[in-house]
Amino acid sequence: MTAVRIASDGIAAEIAPLGAELVRLTDADGRDWQWGGDPAVWAGRAPILFPIVGTLRDDSFRWQGTRYNLPRHGFARRSTFALVDHAADRVTFRLESDAATLAVWPFAFQLDMDYAVAGSTLTMTASVRNPSADPMPASFGYHPALLWPLPGGAPRDAHEILFDKPESAPVRRLDADGLVDPAPRPSPVDGNSLALSDSLFAADALILDRPASDRLIYGAPDGGRVAVGYPGMPQIAFWQKPGAGYLCIEPWHGLSDPAGFDGDIFEKPGMAIIDGGGERRFTMTIELLP
Repeated sequence: MTAVRIASDGIAAEIAPLGAELVRLTDADGRDWQWGGDPAVWAGRAPILFPIVGTLRDDSFRWQGTRYNLPRHGFARRSTFALVDHAADRVTFRLESDAATLAVWPFAFQLDMDYAVAGSTLTMTASVRNPSADPMPASFGYHPALLWPLPGGAPRDAHEILFDKPESAPVRRLDADGLVDPAPRPSPVDGNSLALSDSLFAADALILDRPASDRLIYGAPDGGRVAVGYPGMPQIAFWQKPGAGYLCIEPWHGLSDPAGFDGDIFEKPGMAIIDGGGERRFTMTIELLP
């Protein structure tokens, strides 16, 4: 099945069934705002991270005395979702647990990915349902790659992140194994402004744990700009392969294991615990600004 297109008067999005991944984002003039997924650099465009975010120690976790293997960021990004609803301005894809997922993630689930457009805003909502009677752990993360530089003609080095509030708290970094370094690092954010440069990502992702803001603006003062909302998401990360033509802005509910972590999956930092019969929603918005 090919990607499904939704559109409003100011924005259009295309979403593929494989991974329920946003694969194209354009404005009313047809200009692209999203990375095209060049496999020679990085083939991803906006992978969905579920049921974990980041890396497990030894790519495995323990639960009820059994060890399960699960690769970085989980399996949703490589799974084919079913199309369950589609209109001109919205679409819903669904992934449900089956024998293959239960072999690596021993919890029943239903994950709906809803995409909707209005004006110049795309709203993405993940709904994770627990159909069992017992609690279920889960993490979820967004990973969209926006162009750097954005349309609008501003040079790459003029781009910045402006948070709604000052972000002075220390940041998290990953070690060589992709695990969270236990030593927090000084924040490179100056007040509410983060000047962007390739050097920021020489040591992998830059992670804000418990940010004060739930909204930011990315872009250049005299060029294209994007407002990104991430209400209720307790982490936000920024990543690129240094020198590549994109910036990933990644709201997360979850983190890689801390270096040396040896607890079971319910003890893993950043997990959302969903009660039996319950549901959690995770939302991200992207608004193309004038």
